[in-house]
Amino acid sequence: MAHTVTMTMPLFPTAPDTAALERGAVLSPRFDANGLVAAVAQHADTGEVLMLAWMNEAALRLTLDTGQAHYFSRSRNELWKKGETSGQLQDVVELRVDCDQDAVLLKVRPRGDGGACHVGFRSCFYRAATADGSLQERS
Repeated sequence: MAHTVTMTMPLFPTAPDTAALERGAVLSPRFDANGLVAAVAQHADTGEVLMLAWMNEAALRLTLDTGQAHYFSRSRNELWKKGETSGQLQDVVELRVDCDQDAVLLKVRPRGDGGACHVGFRSCFYRAATADGSLQERS
């Protein structure tokens, strides 16, 4: 189910300078020209990288407010709550930002069968590339 969030003003402040952005104590995400930041979901207990998705301001705010991972679908142009239909909800244990606040890392505990990939794998990173460019499934 898509979530609708009406925004009239920015949900996060803009950092006044590079020092505040890189060393400050205020979340000031730098969204790209499309209003998105990359969001990496990592299993909080194993460290396994589960998926890469995108967040807009509303998805990031919902994630912080609810403790459940929310993302923005570029293909559907809508917010989505991870696991809402699959049961693979992601409980957010910790949310980190990178040094210049243009990417986020979500340390999550997945529910359901523990998977994250929409094609049925535990991680979206289930294939390894070889030198000749072929892909091989890995567990």
